[in-house]
Amino acid sequence: MPKILIIEDEAAIRRVLKKIISEENDTYFVEEAEDGIIGIDKITKTDYDLVLCDIKMPKMDGVEVLEKVKKLKPEIPMVMISGHGDLDTAVNTMRLGAFDYISKPPDLNRLLNTVRNALDRKELVVENKLLKKKVSKKYEMIGESEAITHIISMIEKVAPTDARVLITGQNGTGKELVAHWLHEKSERTKAPMIEVNCAAIPSELIESELFGHVKGSFTGAVKDREGKFEAAHGGTIFLDEIGDMSLSAQAKVLRALQESKITRVGSDKDIKVNVRVIAATNKDLQKEISEGKFREDLYHRLAVIIIDVPSLNDRRDDIPILIQFFAEQIAQEQGAITKIFSPQAVKLLQDYNWTGNIRELRNVVERLIILGEKQVSENDVKLFASK
Repeated sequence: MPKILIIEDEAAIRRVLKKIISEENDTYFVEEAEDGIIGIDKITKTDYDLVLCDIKMPKMDGVEVLEKVKKLKPEIPMVMISGHGDLDTAVNTMRLGAFDYISKPPDLNRLLNTVRNALDRKELVVENKLLKKKVSKKYEMIGESEAITHIISMIEKVAPTDARVLITGQNGTGKELVAHWLHEKSERTKAPMIEVNCAAIPSELIESELFGHVKGSFTGAVKDREGKFEAAHGGTIFLDEIGDMSLSAQAKVLRALQESKITRVGSDKDIKVNVRVIAATNKDLQKEISEGKFREDLYHRLAVIIIDVPSLNDRRDDIPILIQFFAEQIAQEQGAITKIFSPQAVKLLQDYNWTGNIRELRNVVERLIILGEKQVSENDVKLFASK
């Protein structure tokens, strides 16, 4: 049942609005507040799906109410009620986040259309939040070991800042999970996170990929193209395997970090960018620097915060939890019942040498679920988990 609050100091207008809305749909639950202070108190205590708020009120005007609601519960659509002399203010409230405004005396059709549209918008916002939670689960970090607890603690401290982060660790340890958590827990979470696998892009194309190009700048450049830095404007760019980036591209990334601007390949026009840079590598960058393969100045720009992700062999206590997590995840993907792993099977998997880390463990768990018995046994592990 949708809950609607009307904040209006004139009792007659409150009654008219409530009558029109209630008669339109008897499933609407409509409450009233005679001023902004009472309205804010009700909004704090109750989850409303829509608030209609007068602009000119004693004690607290509608603009103040709007600003407070946007801080308290930004997902609630606010429809402002304006008198003839308040139209300019009503238009300004749209810039502050109001969903719409209606004029006094309210037009029946206009009012009902606005209410329906606002409620549809609220439902869409809720659905998007649920979807985001489902998407976020994909990047969930699983484990209770000291190493993982330390990483999660670091993420909580670092994510709300704009500090650049360098994530180090072997292949398959979950460096991309750390990057996604940093983005999702940051102030930039509503903006995009753009991922670039520097190892997968040929060195002659990496600059075009990162910074874009203009038409005719090289063979095959048939039109202007936006680069990843531009696409990530306002959000985060994740430079995975940055140790494989060419020195010329490193120089341009360094400039982007120093000056917050980039230049497309073949152009002399600067483009301002506002991005947070998170980088990851499986290489020893200090060794790469000593061999002349990585710029030391870029390293120091990137490594404001360093998060080292441990190998699975260094966090064996998490293996039973990971096995259970993967077993449930795979069962859900396949629409099957979650298989149980015997204690002996789990113990044997804990003793393996996991050179491929978490990625390898998940593959082995999936193989055992497909090929093993109803309860995956120690014998199943010996038969099917061998390397």
